[in-house]
Amino acid sequence: MPDTAEAVAQPVTQNQQGASDSKTKAQAADFSEAAETQAGGVAGSIDILLDMTIPVTVTIGTTQMPIRRLLQLGPGSVVKLDKPVDAPMDIYLKDTKFATGSVVVVDGKFAVKIKQIIGLGELKPEEKK
Repeated sequence: MPDTAEAVAQPVTQNQQGASDSKTKAQAADFSEAAETQAGGVAGSIDILLDMTIPVTVTIGTTQMPIRRLLQLGPGSVVKLDKPVDAPMDIYLKDTKFATGSVVVVDGKFAVKIKQIIGLGELKPEEKK
């Protein structure tokens, strides 16, 4: 836990005589230097990150439609998406695109096979969030 600095309040002199008591009086703060502490080590501080979970989302395509059309959807309705069948799927960590892949089936469940990891330099400006 980082050390905290203690503040010592010192009253500020008021130049105006007869100021009403309803006004708040300002005080200057004098902060002492905080002593630096040794970090717990890189391995100790990264362990907490390695155990965190983060949402992963795979987008197979998108579309836009008026709410009137959305309300008309029911069982058996088909919604056409903007991507061709053979296009790679976009994989997001939280809200940031980090990879592309293809949909596969593993043990009777959908899965994604990662084809490419994308660096931030490769993203379009609208994909960087």
